[in-house]
Amino acid sequence: MEQSKSEHILELAKELLDDIELNRITVESLLLKTSRLARWVGSERIKTFINFELKGYTEKSDLCFELLAVSGRIYDPEKGMAYIIPLAQIEAMINTENIKLKTLQVPDTSGDWAYRIMQMYEANLQNITNTISLLSGVKSKVLAELHTFIANIYYEKEFDNLSESIFEKYKSNVDTLISSNCGNVLEQIPSVMARLSDGDVESISQALTTVRRIIDSFADSIYPPSDKTIEMNGNDVTLDASKHQNRINAFVYERIESKSRITKIRQNLSNLYIRVMAVSYKNTYCLK
Repeated sequence: MEQSKSEHILELAKELLDDIELNRITVESLLLKTSRLARWVGSERIKTFINFELKGYTEKSDLCFELLAVSGRIYDPEKGMAYIIPLAQIEAMINTENIKLKTLQVPDTSGDWAYRIMQMYEANLQNITNTISLLSGVKSKVLAELHTFIANIYYEKEFDNLSESIFEKYKSNVDTLISSNCGNVLEQIPSVMARLSDGDVESISQALTTVRRIIDSFADSIYPPSDKTIEMNGNDVTLDASKHQNRINAFVYERIESKSRITKIRQNLSNLYIRVMAVSYKNTYCLK
């Protein structure tokens, strides 16, 4: 379900970005579609913003006033004048004003009233262009807010999917390594998961014991026990049958040149052994 949800969010975000950038759908459809994305992953602020843009800014609150300013709807701050109508009506007004602008003609007049008529014409022209400019600014700022929200979600999910792909790639490599060296180990994994899901102390203890045996079996496969010792970091380390952790560390030490990477693997292995050796309730509880 989580993977399906993640894919759905990513696909929806990509569609919305295309909708905005290619101007494919009306602003009302865009808001409704974005509200679906906001319900999945949005903050209360973006949900409220979309709701105001769909229904109008009729609420008297600090957040309402803040979002009015964000969307450029306040055109006379001193008088508190603002466009509070839904974005769909803003778009309709832009279309209406554009039609007025196209049909507006320079008056063919002369005589005593010519100057006055031209003044009226120019004032009307100025009023129409100002209105178009203000309303277009509102629409542009709203779309910019939506685009920022959607783009952030899209790139976040893209990064998550990339991380998941990288993890799956390495997981596959590890599974192949385990399968080729000690395939019987994989057969024990389901029993470990079943015991852990039981949740009681005894089942968790048994699961930890099985995990420890899996690690020991893996150590025997990649670095069989021997009577010899090996020098690692200035220390002589024994490699007999009881020293599974030493033998895994020796395997890593002989194949990796990076000291920092060797140290990190050794620390992770040590932490893993500490966890699987925990059998008391206190220790098993922290593994849940």
